[in-house]
Amino acid sequence: MRFLVDAQLPKRLAYRLRERGFDAKHTLDLTKGNLTKDSEINELSIKEQRVVVTKDEDFVNSILVSKKPYKLLLVSTGNIANRALELIFDTNLDAIANALGRFDYIELTRTALIEHI
Repeated sequence: MRFLVDAQLPKRLAYRLRERGFDAKHTLDLTKGNLTKDSEINELSIKEQRVVVTKDEDFVNSILVSKKPYKLLLVSTGNIANRALELIFDTNLDAIANALGRFDYIELTRTALIEHI
């Protein structure tokens, strides 16, 4: 599974995903860095079949209306320390990968993984 971590999330999250064996990029790894437009993120996601990991709810509208990005993992934890966020990902990573195998849009909260049709 391939991920593209958006600007509102720490680059450390992409490192953690790579440590767990996934192909992960952060927007800071892209030519325009965190200034990369959502439309460009969507196109890269589709081209490289990457799951966009973001807190930006604009991507929800995009996936529901335009079927872009390729797949979406919306992080709905509110403000959270990086360590706490990493722990939530570590705890739920198998379930996240499983859900993304079946759904195009899932949401991760502090206490749940929500699968959206």
